[in-house]
Amino acid sequence: MKQHDPEPEPPAPGGILWDIAGEARSLLALPAALTLQVAHVAVGAGVDEHSVFRTDPWGRGERSLRSVMLWVYGGDAAAEEGRRLRKLHRTISGTDTRGRSYHALTPAYYSWVHATGFPLYLQAQRCLGSRPFTEAQERGLYAEWLQVGRILGLRDRDMPQTVEEFWPYYRKVLADEIELTDVVRELVAVDVPVPPPDRGPLPVRLVLRALWPVLKPPLARFRRFLTIGLMPPDARDAIGLPWTPVQERRLRRFGAVTRRVVPLLPERLRYLPMARRARAAEAARAR
Repeated sequence: MKQHDPEPEPPAPGGILWDIAGEARSLLALPAALTLQVAHVAVGAGVDEHSVFRTDPWGRGERSLRSVMLWVYGGDAAAEEGRRLRKLHRTISGTDTRGRSYHALTPAYYSWVHATGFPLYLQAQRCLGSRPFTEAQERGLYAEWLQVGRILGLRDRDMPQTVEEFWPYYRKVLADEIELTDVVRELVAVDVPVPPPDRGPLPVRLVLRALWPVLKPPLARFRRFLTIGLMPPDARDAIGLPWTPVQERRLRRFGAVTRRVVPLLPERLRYLPMARRARAAEAARAR
């Protein structure tokens, strides 16, 4: 009788990802993570041709955020979410801008989408956290991120297994596969049409719809600022995104405010609902 492989386990409660994945500061880095993913020519081609990010940006963002929360805080639902994502990507294929055939589940491409999370978490911690991670914390975070990769259906041979193996792999992808794709241009543009949010309480949506012509321009500029600023500098350079010393000083000031304010917030404001519920349940179980 054939035995099934055990379900991959999500990161354990109390680990680094349980502290940071659902917290406000890490969420600010998600646009930078997405932008680095689609700077890969094959990934960018797949998103350009198959994603609904242009026609349903708020829904697409909500679904992506829910996936990230499930990988870390979803318990038994984490592996199911990984299977759902692989099923969703089975039919995504085409030709990239270099004339090469791609498939979304090709390990080299699928693993890059996962890999970007690690340097983005490090960059967010450097810019917005109380202090950069120690070497031991970086290793712990990477070990937990490997667990997330297994949830997504990646095999160990498809992922660098240590931090020492990760950085040469990362630099090689930056050198060989990363460029200013059309999707990256759209994600950092400030003049791309974006509809007002269509999620949330009706009164809030109505107010936002009425004020959207006024709110959208500064929000678009702020999104561009954070997307480029929270990108690791070597990735920013590989893509060709501009960043000035003046912007760097502004980012440092923003980070100083963020690292003072966010830790003072109550959990209900500091963490997304799924993360908050999981953390509360784990605290109750521990007691």
